[in-house]
Amino acid sequence: MSNIGSESIVEMPAPQVREKVVTGAPGLPALIVGLLLILGGAGVIVWGAFLHNAQKATGLTAGIVIVVLALFGLCGLVTVAPGQARVLQLFGHYKGTLRTDGLRWVNPFTERTKVSTRIRNHETQTAKVNDNDGNPIEIAAVVVWQVKDTAQAKFEVDDFEEFVAIQTETAVRHIANSYPYDDHGNGGMSLRDNADEITGKLSLEIAARVASAGVSVVESRITRLAYAPEIAQAMLRRQQAGAVVAARQRIVEGAVGMVELALNRLEEGDMVELDDDRRAAMVSNLLVVLCSEQATQPVVNTGSLYA
Repeated sequence: MSNIGSESIVEMPAPQVREKVVTGAPGLPALIVGLLLILGGAGVIVWGAFLHNAQKATGLTAGIVIVVLALFGLCGLVTVAPGQARVLQLFGHYKGTLRTDGLRWVNPFTERTKVSTRIRNHETQTAKVNDNDGNPIEIAAVVVWQVKDTAQAKFEVDDFEEFVAIQTETAVRHIANSYPYDDHGNGGMSLRDNADEITGKLSLEIAARVASAGVSVVESRITRLAYAPEIAQAMLRRQQAGAVVAARQRIVEGAVGMVELALNRLEEGDMVELDDDRRAAMVSNLLVVLCSEQATQPVVNTGSLYA
């Protein structure tokens, strides 16, 4: 295992082969030469048909050999489209990767495997896993990736596309297990509140897992994150209760400040003198008025303040 930041990332085996770029020969001249040889061989066959005895057999054989060799030479032609590469093997040995686009000519005996080097997306299925607190959650992610080393993609794994899919799902599950869905104000990292940091760690882990297959990760994002249906309602009530408590706390803090301001203004203007009992009663009444969810009904005292 190796550490990237504070996370423990799996260390994959070192690759045994590296990409070697080859250019091949220009394909258009090879195509022209091959066609000329075919025409020449056909001409020799026609010429030999007019000969007699041994000369006829020799002419026909020579013409056929020329045509067969020309056709075999044309088998070395290969077209490479932009965003694609051809991995060349000769009798089981890796000879190189052809990345030059257009019509090229290579050894006709080589086996040519097409590998796409375009940028691709992979979106995981919605997985049901437990977060760090043990709560079941549903999570899915999308990863943008590209083949950088065609030799590793071809020879290091059986199927690099399937390998990327499995390793991405493994990394998503590991990240989901490593953090809680919601930290509930404890000051730690959570999947819901620290999306940018979490996706950064997810990209690092996926990149480490697929590097041995010659794949590089461009970006990854969490596309779905939610509590599992069986606890979603309970967690929603918990979030609503937390919001109510936070709102009440904000209301009380504001009400206390308004009461303090009212008492200070009364004392500064010498409008009325209050003893401790009356001050406490006034504070209680103001807090009831300010914190109540419903409108209060005023009571007018027409007698003495102490009546």
